[in-house]
Amino acid sequence: MRAGIFCLLLFPVFASAQLQEIINEWEKDKDLRNASIGFSVIDTRSGKTISEYHASTALVPASTLKVVTTGAALAILGNNFRYTTKLAYTGTFDKVTGIINGDLVIIGSGDPSLQSDYFNSENENLTDKWAIALKEKGVKGITGTIIADASCFERTIPDQWIWGDIGNYFGAAPCGLTFRDNKFGMFFNSGKQGEQAILSEIQQPYLKNKIEIRSDVSSNGDSDEAYVYGDPFGWKKLVSGTIPPERKNYQVEAALPDPALLCAESLFTSLTKAGIKCQSDVRTVYEKNDSLNYTLLYSHTSPTVDQLIYHTNLKSNNLYCESLLLTMGKGKRNAGINAVKKYWQTKGLDSTEVFMSDGCGLARSNVVTPQFLASVLSKTRRDSIAYKIISNSLPVAGKRGSMASVGNGSDIEGRLRAKTGYISRVRSYAGYVTSKSGKELAFAVIFNNYNCTPTQAKQKIERFLIALYSL
Repeated sequence: MRAGIFCLLLFPVFASAQLQEIINEWEKDKDLRNASIGFSVIDTRSGKTISEYHASTALVPASTLKVVTTGAALAILGNNFRYTTKLAYTGTFDKVTGIINGDLVIIGSGDPSLQSDYFNSENENLTDKWAIALKEKGVKGITGTIIADASCFERTIPDQWIWGDIGNYFGAAPCGLTFRDNKFGMFFNSGKQGEQAILSEIQQPYLKNKIEIRSDVSSNGDSDEAYVYGDPFGWKKLVSGTIPPERKNYQVEAALPDPALLCAESLFTSLTKAGIKCQSDVRTVYEKNDSLNYTLLYSHTSPTVDQLIYHTNLKSNNLYCESLLLTMGKGKRNAGINAVKKYWQTKGLDSTEVFMSDGCGLARSNVVTPQFLASVLSKTRRDSIAYKIISNSLPVAGKRGSMASVGNGSDIEGRLRAKTGYISRVRSYAGYVTSKSGKELAFAVIFNNYNCTPTQAKQKIERFLIALYSL
């Protein structure tokens, strides 16, 4: 690690000594010899940088990039923004017979919350509600096809997402008609140490297509180390790795190949259950066709964007974040990235200090400077509404989310909130801390390419986070 200039202005001597001691340790640490490290600390009241170390170095941020995306989404979309999913029909609707002579169309808007685990605590079936709503409007039968229209989003994944991510639930592609968090569960029964685990069940099953699973999962270790590989939009998947021994119905989650199709099939099942006769044909549409004429029957609205941001940051949900990005870009990823960068540029930040391949931080080609990341949080602090929403969405040291195991019993427990980031050989934290002197500080710290375990890297950063309280 290159020696760098450590700036500390107008600080008590004690705080300066603490932070300088940590810097000295990092620079002598053999685990960090080849690492790239940077941090920035800003007094949110004055907006001045009060401490920094390689703060203008471009580093891979991992999921701390989410604060850049969600902060922009809050401003661009508005905190009361809601997605609207529409049920409409083509052709005619005979209100005397209750027959739709045409197709029933689910028109997606990019809402990531449809039948999401985060908004379905009572385990209710959303399409059952839709079917009941249609029945109350007098619908008794549909002569045509149930169509899932997901054309509002381009059907792509970022080119820079890696093969080891895109088949798994955390690498699920955003969809114009997202459904069930765009993931499905595979359940395994594991045997004794070293034995092959047996795939027992797949949920949710499709009606029209079958997901083919080739399993090479063994019984080993004490955590889920099974990974799913395959074309993200294809039906053949390979699952390999390990799960803990002697478990029954151990769940491994994977990305759905076609969430819009599953939504259409679920609605077909719900309509049939509600006594509405319909053909068994269902299909998806991913290309826009403005020549089609739809007549609206029913609208479903999502939770407000502030609620979506809460789960995006607290749970580090990549799908939610990418959906917000595409929404800002009117369905196009690159347009969404440009919108995010342009927004922060209007707030006085230098957009050349951030390069985005996605909005969530999964791509290793994303880079950002620590000073840009800390400045985003500092600017957010000056907007009382935005600050309340973003701050509330961040994990809290020693209390909740991915920060629950950081700073336990220390001065920062309950006082420091931060978005965390972790991918292979990357550890990062970006958030707020209230210091002993009463200052609220915005900070970002990033480690890249350390030569130790992720847990050890976390421990090295934790000492720095605790020291921030003394500022």
